[in-house]
Amino acid sequence: MGLLDRVGMVIRSNLNALVSAAEDPEKILEQTIIDMNADLVKLRQAVAQAIAAQKRLEQQYTQNLKDAQQWEERARLALSRGDEALALEALNRKKTAADTAIALKAQVDQMAAQVKTLKDNLTALESKISEAKTKKEMLKARVRAAKASEQIHQAVSKVGTSNAMAAFERMEDKVLQMEARSQAIAELSGDTLESKFEALQSSANKQDVEFELLEMKRQMGLLTDAPSAGTLPQTASGSSQLNININVSAPEVQDAPRTSSSSQSKSKSIDDDMAELRRLLES
Repeated sequence: MGLLDRVGMVIRSNLNALVSAAEDPEKILEQTIIDMNADLVKLRQAVAQAIAAQKRLEQQYTQNLKDAQQWEERARLALSRGDEALALEALNRKKTAADTAIALKAQVDQMAAQVKTLKDNLTALESKISEAKTKKEMLKARVRAAKASEQIHQAVSKVGTSNAMAAFERMEDKVLQMEARSQAIAELSGDTLESKFEALQSSANKQDVEFELLEMKRQMGLLTDAPSAGTLPQTASGSSQLNININVSAPEVQDAPRTSSSSQSKSKSIDDDMAELRRLLES
């Protein structure tokens, strides 16, 4: 291969590469349809011209047949009048018209065949254009889908997986911190409320124990004027009394003469026990 051939091949290959890179499928399809429609217009014009030529030939053929028949009638008329020379001239004219009609008949048949071929080509081209339009829309849809898929893949490839996962982990840590802070605030507010209720419950329990002690004293006859069962005395703060129903079954304690020695010893023993109980409660 010579140098010029190699240079020509390089130039052609570069030009082909440029053309291939510049080709847009949608634009190429649109241009193809435009070119096919232009060819269809030209073919229709050719068919119309062929049909017009066929009509003219048919008219000439018909006219020559009429002329031949007319010259034949004139020849008969001249011969009936005894003018053979005029009849011969009329027959010559008849022969010329008849020969022309025969030639025109061949041209008419040939033109009819050409018109039929052109019409068939026109129908085929119209069908191809209709099919091409359908394929064009399908191919355009496929081209758009391919471009969209390519753009999506490019966008996905630009986004690093590690970066995305790191972002998700950071956001998860922030959410966990927010949840922990919310729980801590809820626990702090709950502790304050619980502590209030615990203090209230402790106060109620203390009052219950004091009431039970007083009730026990009343049953043992150690109190001459005690509050009725189920009623607590008012606290130092002046709060309302708490009504607690306590079912206590205790034997009745009858008053005994204080002069009895056994009663005095019993009372002393009870006083000692109550003193011990007070000491334990105060401690």
